[in-house]
Amino acid sequence: MSDLAAAILAGGQGTRLRAVVADRQKVIATVAGRPFIYRLLDQLADASVRRVVICTGYQAQQVAVMLGDSYRQMTLQYSAEAKPLGTAGALRHAQLPSPVLVMNGDSFCEVDLPALFTTGAPTIVVREVPDTLASGRIEFDAAGYVTKFNEKGQAGPGWINAGIYLLNQEALDSIPSDRAVSIEREMFPAWIGRGLRVFQTTGKFLDIGTPAAYAIAQRLFQ
Repeated sequence: MSDLAAAILAGGQGTRLRAVVADRQKVIATVAGRPFIYRLLDQLADASVRRVVICTGYQAQQVAVMLGDSYRQMTLQYSAEAKPLGTAGALRHAQLPSPVLVMNGDSFCEVDLPALFTTGAPTIVVREVPDTLASGRIEFDAAGYVTKFNEKGQAGPGWINAGIYLLNQEALDSIPSDRAVSIEREMFPAWIGRGLRVFQTTGKFLDIGTPAAYAIAQRLFQ
């Protein structure tokens, strides 16, 4: 894990969260007394990761000023986009080494990161939830290979994207470089049949993307 680079996607504008967090980038919003991104950095540091690239966009300077160039044993670097590139476009812009561990900056999921690393790439961490209505769901076969992504609107229990990915060079190179690209809506469906698999976890999962979710996160991290 010490040779693995990690990337945190921290460029979103957080428009849904501005009713409660209007003055800062959402990844540095305070959750139970600490900026949320510290929870992700602690998770990476505990897994012996040594290098983290933070992909920034909206309010990029806020993030860089707060975090600086190191955290615990890790070196922090920044890849700032001049215009919105989408979640996949931000990764392509960062020119990351392979394999790379990717985390959404506004969600947290307890998962065994060293075990994920041994699974190989490309892999999506998935978490089972009682109702996938608001999240969309991921279907996969008995061997763990992704077979289908379902859009939001399908009720009932199922597995959802937990916001952590392990990507190889082939996946990174397939991301278009001339436009904004979503990893969730465009790249994941395109990687079906090309080795994309899941890594299942039962650990704590939450996001802070909406005022309601932000309030829940405060209680869970108390």
